[in-house]
Amino acid sequence: MDEHSGPHGYISNQDDYLKRLRRIEGQARGLQRMVEEEKYCIDILTQVSAMTSALQSVSLGLLNDHLHHCVLDAVAAGGPEAEAKLKEASDAIARLVRS
Repeated sequence: MDEHSGPHGYISNQDDYLKRLRRIEGQARGLQRMVEEEKYCIDILTQVSAMTSALQSVSLGLLNDHLHHCVLDAVAAGGPEAEAKLKEASDAIARLVRS
């Protein structure tokens, strides 16, 4: 079990996330097929952009759920756990901004 066990903030939206991730998985297979079939570069890039946007949307949703569940609970409890959760969230935001 991971160190962050317990119900995670996204659990109430888990089915939605799984549907979106399966759709992204299908997009990735479609991109592979496009390259195999030597489709036009711009068409491939358009699909890469759509897939990137879909992944960013999932990321932002997960981040929002994390902030409203894990971080909010930790801040309400206070102590070193609150500082750790805030730093963890800040680091995650920084990674998303760089990507």
